[in-house]
Amino acid sequence: MGVVQTCFLFVLVSLLCVESKYIKYDTSSGIVPGKINVHLVAHTHDDVGWLKTVDQYYVGSNNSIQGACVQNVLDSIVPALLADKNRKFIYVEQAFFQRWWRDQSEEVQNVVKQLVISGQLELINGGMCMHDEAAPHYIDMIDQTTLGHQFIKEEFNVTPRIGWQIDPFGHSAVQAYLLGAEVGFDSFFFGRIDYQDRTKRKGDKTLEVVWRGSKSLGSSAQIFAGAFPQNYEPPSNLYYEVNDDSPILQDNPNLFDYNVAERVNEFVSAAMDQANITRTNHVMWTMGTDFKYQYAHTWYKQMDKFIHYVNQDGRVNALYSTPSIYTDAKYATNESWPLKTDDFFPYADVANAYWTGYFTSRPALKGYVRKMSGYYLAARQLEFFKGRSKARTNTDSLADALAIAQHHDAVSGTSKQHVANDYAKRLAIGYAEAEEVVGESLSCIAESASNGGCMSPTNKFQQCLLLNISYCPPSEVDLSNGKSLVVVIYNSLGWKREDVIRIPVSAFVLLNADLSLVPTSLKRHHVNTLLSCKRHVINENVAVKDAGGKEIESQLLPLLKASVGIRDYYSKAYLSMASNVTPKYWLAFTASLPPLGFNTYIISSSSSTAKRAASTSSQLYDTKASQNDTVEIGPGNLKLIYSGKGELTQYINSRSLVKASVEQSYSYYAGYNGSKDKQASGAYIFRPNGTYSINSEGQDFFTVLHGPLLDEVHQRISSWIYQITRVYKGKEHAEVEFTVGPIPIKDGIGKEVVTKITTTVKNNKKFYTDSSGRDFIERVRDYRKDWELQVNQPVAGNYYPINLGLYMQDNSSEFSILVDRSVGGSSIVDGQLELMLHRRLLFDDSRGVGEALNETVCVLEDCRGLTIVGKYFLRIDPLREGAKWRRSYGQEIYSPLLLAFAEQDGDSWASSHIATFSAMDPSYALPDNVAILTLQELNDGKVLLRLAHLYEVGEDKDLSVMASVELKKVFPNKKISKITETSLSANQERVEMEKKRLVWKVEGSSGEEPKVVRGGPIDPTTLVVELTPMEIRTFHITFD
Repeated sequence: MGVVQTCFLFVLVSLLCVESKYIKYDTSSGIVPGKINVHLVAHTHDDVGWLKTVDQYYVGSNNSIQGACVQNVLDSIVPALLADKNRKFIYVEQAFFQRWWRDQSEEVQNVVKQLVISGQLELINGGMCMHDEAAPHYIDMIDQTTLGHQFIKEEFNVTPRIGWQIDPFGHSAVQAYLLGAEVGFDSFFFGRIDYQDRTKRKGDKTLEVVWRGSKSLGSSAQIFAGAFPQNYEPPSNLYYEVNDDSPILQDNPNLFDYNVAERVNEFVSAAMDQANITRTNHVMWTMGTDFKYQYAHTWYKQMDKFIHYVNQDGRVNALYSTPSIYTDAKYATNESWPLKTDDFFPYADVANAYWTGYFTSRPALKGYVRKMSGYYLAARQLEFFKGRSKARTNTDSLADALAIAQHHDAVSGTSKQHVANDYAKRLAIGYAEAEEVVGESLSCIAESASNGGCMSPTNKFQQCLLLNISYCPPSEVDLSNGKSLVVVIYNSLGWKREDVIRIPVSAFVLLNADLSLVPTSLKRHHVNTLLSCKRHVINENVAVKDAGGKEIESQLLPLLKASVGIRDYYSKAYLSMASNVTPKYWLAFTASLPPLGFNTYIISSSSSTAKRAASTSSQLYDTKASQNDTVEIGPGNLKLIYSGKGELTQYINSRSLVKASVEQSYSYYAGYNGSKDKQASGAYIFRPNGTYSINSEGQDFFTVLHGPLLDEVHQRISSWIYQITRVYKGKEHAEVEFTVGPIPIKDGIGKEVVTKITTTVKNNKKFYTDSSGRDFIERVRDYRKDWELQVNQPVAGNYYPINLGLYMQDNSSEFSILVDRSVGGSSIVDGQLELMLHRRLLFDDSRGVGEALNETVCVLEDCRGLTIVGKYFLRIDPLREGAKWRRSYGQEIYSPLLLAFAEQDGDSWASSHIATFSAMDPSYALPDNVAILTLQELNDGKVLLRLAHLYEVGEDKDLSVMASVELKKVFPNKKISKITETSLSANQERVEMEKKRLVWKVEGSSGEEPKVVRGGPIDPTTLVVELTPMEIRTFHITFD
């Protein structure tokens, strides 16, 4: 025993006496031909709001929720990079980076600029956030990316090369070709694809592909794209934030736990494993994850060691890298890559866990974002017409709020409730400032007749953000004292437009009104009763005159009890005060608008009862019907037929000769509670546990309003679902306005509410959904093009994101639905389309948010589940004739008419204001297949113009063709001195972008791809822009 102790003491003393030496780690390795090259990409993924708000994440507050401080990340990265010129880091989210940049001294900013120039710090993706790819509209994706790219160009004179969408929950075709190839990216990397798809791709070595996302633009807009083997984190046991539990590489022989050989072997083994599922000898490791590098030294110290010892070992080569270096290395191999088309939706990370619930989650926020998006488009146009000033109120705040709202935990509806509130608050602040810009701009243009210009305009207009809940104080004013209401209506589209305007008006607008004709509360009528019809004529003395002083046809419709209840509660919730006046009616009239311009309408009371009778009449039918009777609505070509029980039965279009059986119903999917396998339905996940019809509970009734401009059918579906269906005289589609909520949960069951529209269309499992509001992609129920689908969720696994609409067709007709916000939808049964309108759930789905999706609204102590008011639109066309409506009316839904209100005494307005205005030549309008996506004055005085062709190749026989836009007629009062075509995000000239574009070889292709026709260069003399199907062209314009 004594001998053993002596020997042990000798060994211990010997170890302690070894001389310690400083080790300079060799991190200089580049790419080594013939070896597996492991590209270590140091990164952090910083959510622009999720569990904490964007500002809480930045400053590091509210750490009881999550210990995350982005300010610390960026502060820590700079000295870590300066310590070794071989180290590299990538950063993505400009919303954070720009906050940090503004906090830095000029000295630090100069240091960072040198790091960017040297390539040590690479700004990739470059948008304000890493936007979602299911819920945002493509225009919002472009805008938020442009905002970030402009800053990077201005401050660093660089253009991001790489798309980095590592966390969104599925990936759209639009992201690949528009927000990838068309912004000039050389490659695009992402983390989340379906677990079945990933398994197959790993076996086939097809995680990396050439993605051709557009049928119309083909190879001209393809991009190299790669999915990570396992999300966007490092290999296991390679996490090195402070307090992470991965074993460090301990290389000090004087200390216990020396493990260089062991850790090198683990590194090499992981590299070999990934090389076996990856083509070429290059693999990428994403060294980081959410909010890492708050103390960057711990990461870099370990990576320095791994690079040093792995390269000494020699079996593989490790190097500090970036996605740009990795892309160039892949390209240099001259490899041919598999071709990917369409998209990566829907996404499931494991069996029974389809991330398709978030397509609808937080529908109020989704609706708010969409409404602000269309408003922002119009506000920038008006700001340009007036002249932008950085010193005055401008649209920047709304731009920033909208950009942040596109984040993949924002508009997606997957943040905590307090964070969702923060997104909405930012939008409200941005709207308030943009509203002032709009009011000043309209005042400026309208007053230019009297003052010869507009130097310091004052806002004379009020606007109505809450029209969707029947709340609009400017239109509800008392006009019985001889005043008139001035309504200026602005059209942000580039073509002429005619639409029915509906605004609430109070009883004070009416003189000599026989209000006894209108029942104060409409009776609820039950089925199986005898036919009894009462006719009430609303015949009031109100006149609507157009810009020329000519009286136009109008219509009054009663504001019914259901709408009043929503108005009263939610106006208190939003404004913290009750409304003093409750309007009695909706006033409807038809407005005709010029392109990029406005018309003015004057509303006044009139003492001439006889004269008003023809122009402001509605017939209200209080209907009790037997099962054998029918009711027809529709003052124009379109007629909807209802049974006596209030059930929709037929759709008839006398112009197109379409006559089809149609049924509509409401039901809900019970949200699974996770009792068996812990996978509940929640903010992300849609996991239904049965389908249940929503019964009338003895309250089924319907009320019909007939009039010269539109007919309405009001239906109480249940105690918490109310529906109004409108058919307009000049339109050939039906508009359905739904009010859903509060969804009842006293039974302990969360509910996901859907409406289903059933037709006789024989679609044979096929239907079509839009990609981010742009291209339509064919879907086949229970099928995936890229792998053999194992069906475990037949409903959730067939849901897709809907931003514009969805449709189905057979050999004779096509049935289309368009939406007013992002929702989930599908065709679960042949002949039927369904939309998920609202969700209220009681369990968290274990994907990190830590809250049930149970939205409530409180007014003082009165708290209720959230109620949603929204719209969708449906139409049936002969085969191959529906695209024109989907494209043109879809654009009108995105860009609703903008209403501004003022008052006048007598005829003072007409004598001192311009009543009609168009920025375009009066003889000109854009072609029906072209839209203006952006018309914006930039800080440097240049104007950003973005034009889009709205149709795909082969989509319409007349409109899927080359279109031309005459810029001289778009800007007739301005002279263009210079026009430069740019990339989609306007950060580089298009010509230079095309010169730099990497041309990837596609597996199985025989030589050169067919050339895709694009619009030609602009002749500076004629200034005509050509656009081919699905082409978007972006320009910087300088005016004399």
